Amino acid sequence: MENDQATESQGSREAILHLLQKHQLVEGMVRKQDMPHHNLVESLVRKQNLVKLKQALNEAAPSELARILEELSAEDLPFVWDQLGESRKELVLHDLPIEVLNALGTRQFSNEKSSIKAFGLHEGRLREITIHSSQELLKAKPVWIDLVGPTFEERTWVGDIFGIELPDPERLSDLESSARFYVEENGEIHVHSDFLLDLEDESRNVAVAFILFQNILFSIRSEELPVFRLQRLRAFSQPNYVSDARDVLLDLYAADAEYSADAMEDMYSGLEAVGKQVLSKHMTDEEAAKILVAIAHEEDLNGRIRRNVLDTRRAVSFLMRSKFLEKHQMEDAQQILRDIESLDGHTTFLFGKINFLMDATVGFININQNKTIQRLTVLSVVFMPLNVLAGIGGMSEYSMMTHDLMSWPLAYAIFTVGLVIVAWLTYVLLKVMEKREKRKKTPGSQ
Repeated sequence: MENDQATESQGSREAILHLLQKHQLVEGMVRKQDMPHHNLVESLVRKQNLVKLKQALNEAAPSELARILEELSAEDLPFVWDQLGESRKELVLHDLPIEVLNALGTRQFSNEKSSIKAFGLHEGRLREITIHSSQELLKAKPVWIDLVGPTFEERTWVGDIFGIELPDPERLSDLESSARFYVEENGEIHVHSDFLLDLEDESRNVAVAFILFQNILFSIRSEELPVFRLQRLRAFSQPNYVSDARDVLLDLYAADAEYSADAMEDMYSGLEAVGKQVLSKHMTDEEAAKILVAIAHEEDLNGRIRRNVLDTRRAVSFLMRSKFLEKHQMEDAQQILRDIESLDGHTTFLFGKINFLMDATVGFININQNKTIQRLTVLSVVFMPLNVLAGIGGMSEYSMMTHDLMSWPLAYAIFTVGLVIVAWLTYVLLKVMEKREKRKKTPGSQ
């Protein structure tokens, strides 16, 4: 019996991998073809392969799917994960290793539609609640309601259910610093924070509003963030990872500090590559311009990381001072503050490294300019005596003096040869003087 199950599992695994490889191969071939109705053919082929792949994924056991996801490359993992339904994802998450969870959680999710997600606790794990009506949402007793880009109607609908007013995520950045942490008379705890979003082409801070009310955490933001996805994946898979809404909030801040640390490690790698170019023997102005752009990008990211951890420190300190946390949560908050303090030293070091690389790059540009000016100076010195002689040769007295000795073509030919000899002697004299200066500057020379 066990052998039959193992054989069936192996066959399911091979079938899924084969369909995935076939999908990539067929899609690549269709895109290369130049034929009428190309877009229609590509769409049909893609849909046919996706249907077969989804069917195979739904028929496979959750444990087998977890092993398949673990074997996939970084490019194939998000694609296969997106083909799973929400119910299947929840079953598979229990068997996924932490490395796969991190890879899925730090993905960049863009252009997602407005969404409202509710999460409750089930057997010590965070579990997503399917929302069909307001009554179902109230009966489910959620601990976290996450709103991404909600419309006015959605914010009003959720606010009426729980008796609170949800802010507009597009206006969160308009608040003053003094109005970002406060407590309402009805017990609502409002915390507004900035979370880092580090993309390949740009980096920015996204404002997020948190409201703690009746042991429910409400989070409102304008776009999806890797930190939130990572925290949800961990809470789904690890039992007793969170126990209430305050744990969810603290874990989000802890994940934000970890995400900032990861971005800082990428900065170290980027600056190391830039440093090798800066410390090379020669650098053109074009290379220097590209390096300055890269350094400016890293400096901007470092500044955003510093602002992000500063904002997180203020938020965690507010929660500790207001005495909203339990004893074990206070210990978690203190650990978050210690992690943030360690990041401060790294940001300061990176600022110093960035300034050094910037100064070194500007120094190379100055050296290149000095070399150009030196060449122009040599040319001007060489042609200075020639200008004087040419002025004398162009006078009428020169023709009168040479009239009785030789014809004027011969006289001016000899005069031109003389100009060349003078220019050569001047150039040789400059080189001799340059060598003497170098000998004087060389240590140990006589």
